[in-house]
Amino acid sequence: MIESWINRYSFLQDVNPVTKIISAIIIFFVLLFIHNFDMMVYLTLLMFVYLIIFSGIKLKPLFIVLTIVTVLSMTSSLFMLFYGEGERTLFKFYFIHITWESLTRSSHLFMRSFVVTLYGMAIAFTTRIVMIFYSLMINLKLKPKYAYGFMAAIRMVPIFIDEAIRLRKALKMRYQVIDKKFYNGLNRVNHYLIPLLSQSIRKAHRLAVAMETKGFTNGKRTYYYHPKFSKFDVLYIILTIVIFIIAMVLGDHFPIFNINDVR
Repeated sequence: MIESWINRYSFLQDVNPVTKIISAIIIFFVLLFIHNFDMMVYLTLLMFVYLIIFSGIKLKPLFIVLTIVTVLSMTSSLFMLFYGEGERTLFKFYFIHITWESLTRSSHLFMRSFVVTLYGMAIAFTTRIVMIFYSLMINLKLKPKYAYGFMAAIRMVPIFIDEAIRLRKALKMRYQVIDKKFYNGLNRVNHYLIPLLSQSIRKAHRLAVAMETKGFTNGKRTYYYHPKFSKFDVLYIILTIVIFIIAMVLGDHFPIFNINDVR
């Protein structure tokens, strides 16, 4: 589905998936030590521009996904907003107490998660699932049995969704001829959960047997794809570092809120 959203080439498509994954992990830990609020504001804006330019995705599906991600990121910071500590009260209603300090901390937390999400979306939009597992096998020596198993499982997700849709339609017709008490509350959940779970177990067992039969072991094997490190990996790392440097410089010299430490 994501392939149908792509409308232009981006050099990120030629970057080794291992480079992207390691960079994302490093960025996650680096963000934990960034407490400058203005730097996070600029970093969020720069990552947003970075995603639009280098993802190669059509704007309509991109903004739909961004809207969903924004709502989820905001939800994760609501607890700190409503129940955080501080002295400058902005709003208080019973147990909900919003202060200026809790607002800045929750906003900072939101931007942290949003930056990681934007960076991850750029990786997801420019990386094929197959290349991720091939890169893990060849570059990081992941055992082929596990890599191919995960790859096959991911390929089964659309099948699982299709089965859930067909089951929903079948149950909708069946519910017309049976008493309502038999599909209220937990019974309705069981009608979906048990068939889907049993089908998933059967498919997983068949997949495991098929892989063992076809010789999916941890021994030496040939590969159709051979992900390699190239100049695009270096360019990718440099671009990421430059984004952080620009955000740091802008946060120091052109502060918006003048909040150096949100802790």
